[in-house]
Amino acid sequence: MAVLTIATQAFPDQRPGTSGLRKKVSVFQQPHYLENFVQSIFEAIPDRKGKTLVLGGDGRFFNREAVQIILRMAAANGWGKVMVGRGGLFSTPAVSAVIRAHHAHGGIILSASHNPAGPHHDFGIKYNISNGGPAPEKITDAIWASSKSIQSYQILDTADVDLDHDGAFQLGDMTVEICNPVWDYAELMARIFDFEALRRLFNGNFRMRFDAMHAITGPYALEILENQLGAAAGTVVNGIPLTDFGGGHPDPNLVYAKSLADYLFGEEAPDFGAASDGDGDRNMILGRQFFVTPSDSLAVLAANATHIPGYHGGLKGVARSMPTSQAVDVVAQKLGIPHYETPTGWKFFGNLLDAGKITFCGEESFGTGSDHVREKDGLWAVLAWLSVIAATGKSVAEIVTRHWQEFGRHYYTRHDYEGIPASAGEEIMATLTAQLPVLAGQTLAGRIVQTADDFAYTDPIDGSISSHQGLRLLFSDGARLVFRLSGTGTEGATLRIYHEHLEQDAARQQLDPQRVLRELIALGKDLTRIEKLTGRKAPTVIT
Repeated sequence: MAVLTIATQAFPDQRPGTSGLRKKVSVFQQPHYLENFVQSIFEAIPDRKGKTLVLGGDGRFFNREAVQIILRMAAANGWGKVMVGRGGLFSTPAVSAVIRAHHAHGGIILSASHNPAGPHHDFGIKYNISNGGPAPEKITDAIWASSKSIQSYQILDTADVDLDHDGAFQLGDMTVEICNPVWDYAELMARIFDFEALRRLFNGNFRMRFDAMHAITGPYALEILENQLGAAAGTVVNGIPLTDFGGGHPDPNLVYAKSLADYLFGEEAPDFGAASDGDGDRNMILGRQFFVTPSDSLAVLAANATHIPGYHGGLKGVARSMPTSQAVDVVAQKLGIPHYETPTGWKFFGNLLDAGKITFCGEESFGTGSDHVREKDGLWAVLAWLSVIAATGKSVAEIVTRHWQEFGRHYYTRHDYEGIPASAGEEIMATLTAQLPVLAGQTLAGRIVQTADDFAYTDPIDGSISSHQGLRLLFSDGARLVFRLSGTGTEGATLRIYHEHLEQDAARQQLDPQRVLRELIALGKDLTRIEKLTGRKAPTVIT
């Protein structure tokens, strides 16, 4: 097995984003494209020699081919061992769990998260460090720098290996271990949650449906919910990962998981419903005729954390991304624990988690997690909700309604304008930024603008500064209007507008959020001139 050095030329578009590199499959299939980026990852990890790497992905189109390439390159670049999920599969939170459980040096995750899959859709790759979390900017910057100057890459000259049977074998001087992708993760969940209490819940009249959306969470949900906890056969639907996710869009929200939402709002609705996304790190929570916003989900779990054995002693603190509603802040204040506001991107929670400053964290984009791993974790959130239901004996609607009565309801909605021209998105943000200095003190939508700024974050652990993380209008009554241009897709840009209003009056806590927030919604459209600049009269997705 000879090590080949292959001459190559740099590609100009390999700068990693907050979730690694995401492009169309056809881009990654270009000669040398994936190899260049993988070599750039390895060059950013000079101490990799003899160390352990975890490797796997969500099973989307091109996943298996990419795993084979990366294995041959890892063997040629001095890694001592690579742990691969059987079939090349691993959920994103499972990779984090395996890195931590086996003290691996890092991991490569193959996923474009909640983006569609298939030969004409999306693929992605990112590197996670030894704490199990996404690479910080100093590493992604090094990857980017290497990708711009790369002239060659190293790869072992050998045939593809068997990914479908557990066991260990040598690939050159490197050990490859094919392992059950579910096992370490399931063991971790059993240590955090009271599985016996959850078995009793399912042994009663409690019914649920979990929609894995033909993505990676299917095998995990089947093993834990049906096999270990005794949920009825068929509780998990769309549980077999497919290379095109069954032609669906694996984003667990009310638009793309509509069939699940319709079922939970139908006459035969079970007690509880949940869905996860392409790589298993996001979640949507539903009760019978009741939708739980991700912001409320984080706040409710924080308020009820002591019902879960893994958090029986309480929380050290909580954190949320800036666009996420302030609901969890109110809980933290009542509990007397710290709360932090970070930029969007799970990596920003990593330092706080590693320093022991926080236990729970979450993002409004259907991501919730804790200090058990360094990624958001969809199935963990589902088990956390089941634990609260089992401990309280109350329905999802009762739990959330009582939470609002105690802490107030943060009416909240996010409007996404997907696939707009990048130039239009940049013009919108530039125009808004230019207006910020004159907006403070004005009365808009019947509210006084207290602060208008471009959010910047100084990491309290390492002092690093992250600027231009979203534009905020903070009103004197506590309401907020937030604007962000997102780059998680592979075409154009997505403008996200977030609207929030706190209602303390219990008599006004059961209204339609779109009606309560209609003045803020109209203001957001006016300030962005979204219809004039893009022709869009309505958002693509409302959550």
